[in-house]
Amino acid sequence: MRNTQLEKEILTCTDDKFNDLALKIFHFQAENCSVYRKWLQLTHIDIHNINHYSKIPFLPVSFFKSHKVSSVDLEPQLIFTSSSTTGLGVSKHFVPFSDWYTQVFMAAFELFYGSPSQYLVIGLLPSYLERPDSSLVFMVNSLIEKALPGSGTFKNPKEVIALLSKHSNERTVLFGVTYALLDMAELENQNLLKNSIVIETGGMKGRRKEMIREELHATLAQSFNIKEVHSEYGMTEMMSQGYSKGSGIFEPPPWLKVVVKQTMDIQTNEKQYKTGRVCVIDLANLYSCSFIATDDLGRSHENNAFEIVGRFDFSDTRGCNLMWD
Repeated sequence: MRNTQLEKEILTCTDDKFNDLALKIFHFQAENCSVYRKWLQLTHIDIHNINHYSKIPFLPVSFFKSHKVSSVDLEPQLIFTSSSTTGLGVSKHFVPFSDWYTQVFMAAFELFYGSPSQYLVIGLLPSYLERPDSSLVFMVNSLIEKALPGSGTFKNPKEVIALLSKHSNERTVLFGVTYALLDMAELENQNLLKNSIVIETGGMKGRRKEMIREELHATLAQSFNIKEVHSEYGMTEMMSQGYSKGSGIFEPPPWLKVVVKQTMDIQTNEKQYKTGRVCVIDLANLYSCSFIATDDLGRSHENNAFEIVGRFDFSDTRGCNLMWD
């Protein structure tokens, strides 16, 4: 059954309400998400001893590949799947209410950038456009529907350059997969993006040599004649996104927190600015599991900010900010 009251509480969440709301959702999912419930049993977790979000156990993200992680017995309106470049299988996220996903990503985008109606929104997402079950494509297409005329998704950087030439005075948001942005950077396009926010979504997809974030962003910024390259942190298993407006430091919306755990002890928090395993509390994952231990390596910063510095060696390379720092 849909819980519109909890949905409202999630999107109006504040720091002082986060703990109580996280605990409410934890107990709901510990009871109703069979995969999470079994995981808690196998790890001998007494849910009655959990009194703060920092103590909530995280479900390994790999369960989204092997099981249906769901807290409601409903037919999904959307099924998002991840890409898999190593043949290790794909993650599936079963979304029972498509409009809930739309509300979540729209609220996050507006929090950081304002209404999409004031922008020309462009998606340069060649590999993703071949996958209709990509959550990123769904998000960008939905933003485009509310954006200025001329907005659209493209596979070829030359098409984007042609469009920008016609709309050079428009404020633009360009979502781009990493290798496609680099392809575009090698073309003659200086100053076409002077009014643009370039949001790099990650992903070399084996098309180019991996680059550290600083080198990548410096290359793109110089070619596009912009001060900063923005980034988006999200994944198939999450409903929410964090955004970086420069320097690779991500800020989450109020209903999302990143907790960095020690790499060899997922029960222990890592110190601020020290590298560890990124675990996410995404309250918008109300209908699946909100507490996920990812395969990303990262560091926590002040005021809930975080950075992503790489991936565990055994993990599937995926398209959201993979560069080793």
